Amino acid sequence: MTRQQKRALTIQDISCVGRCSLTVALPILSATGVETVILPTAILSTHTGGFTGYTFRDLTEDIDPICAHWKELALEADALYTGYLGSRQQQQQIARIFDDFGANGPLILVDPAMADAGQLYPAFDAEFAHGMTNLVAKASLTVPNITEASLVLEKDYPGDDYDQAWVEQTLKELSALGPGQVVLTGVSFEEDKLGAAAYDRALNTVEYYFTERIPGYFHGTGDIYSSTLLAALLNDKSLAEAIGIACEFTVGAIRRTVAAGTEPRYGVDFENEIGALLQRLGKL
Repeated sequence: MTRQQKRALTIQDISCVGRCSLTVALPILSATGVETVILPTAILSTHTGGFTGYTFRDLTEDIDPICAHWKELALEADALYTGYLGSRQQQQQIARIFDDFGANGPLILVDPAMADAGQLYPAFDAEFAHGMTNLVAKASLTVPNITEASLVLEKDYPGDDYDQAWVEQTLKELSALGPGQVVLTGVSFEEDKLGAAAYDRALNTVEYYFTERIPGYFHGTGDIYSSTLLAALLNDKSLAEAIGIACEFTVGAIRRTVAAGTEPRYGVDFENEIGALLQRLGKL
């Protein structure tokens, strides 16, 4: 069967309240014209940042039967995209999914969502971080922040004490694990600027893109960034173009949230920024 649309399979949790994971990946990819197939890893009443008393239902046992049915359908995808995973067992399942559905050369994006500000998220340990290194090795593109990059490479977290040479060495070390393309988020060389750095091994190029730094911590913005980056790539943008489009969309959503005075733990207003994203992609 001939497909005209690009198709992405994204594997993440569903946090019913608090815009992150699948509740941002699905609408962003779909709005940009990408058919989006989802594989939920868990269902939570809210995300885990800033909320207490949330419910959690683990869907690990459902993953293999779902994928077995998809194999019967000979399902193919142009991209496989993982975000927050809940356990070492899920990492092993995802590695098999990459093998099962990666035969025709889809873009495999691994966002190693497990840490920030120098610390692993509370649910994770060193074994989980090692498992994420193995997943990154199977990716064609990985999108860590500085903390996650340090954990994947088992190197010291630099805090704010890094320079351009450290960033570019880190990009190349991550690429040496397997991915041909690497995007490092949360990069800053000036106090009022924040952005991303990208390395393309085939082209041997490093690109940077910076926007204004908006003070505060905003939940879900890493998921928004990765989802937008993938959407741009599936809409035939280059990696250099895609990192800029994703930066502008993410900071635009943050600006809207700050202007509205919305409580940040509920996520940022990406919905009203989608029109600007479509313009940047040339779809409006």
